[in-house]
Amino acid sequence: MYLVLLIITIIACVLLGLIVLIQNPKGGGLASNFSGSSQLMGVQKTGDFLEKGTWVLAIGIMVLSLIMNVTLKGGAQKSDDPQLMEQIKKASKPTATPSTAPLSVPAAPAQNTPKK
Repeated sequence: MYLVLLIITIIACVLLGLIVLIQNPKGGGLASNFSGSSQLMGVQKTGDFLEKGTWVLAIGIMVLSLIMNVTLKGGAQKSDDPQLMEQIKKASKPTATPSTAPLSVPAAPAQNTPKK
């Protein structure tokens, strides 16, 4: 299931990239090349189709990524292994620092005074 969703998401990403590359940043894009023929065929604008396609693919990618996140169950599994739980408890306990060690302050380095 996860692999199918991943393949569909990759295809949607590639299609979204192609649609974005087709569009002109100023709104002309593919619609400006076919403006005369689009009026003859009854289609208002190719830009409207590309804009709607961009929105549909972007929303589809977001929904697919959320679905893949829900279906993937390998990230945070609970374990009933007693050895693993013991290791986690040992690792989470703070270690005690020895209090018998004397505190020492490092000596300040000697400053060289320039000769006159």
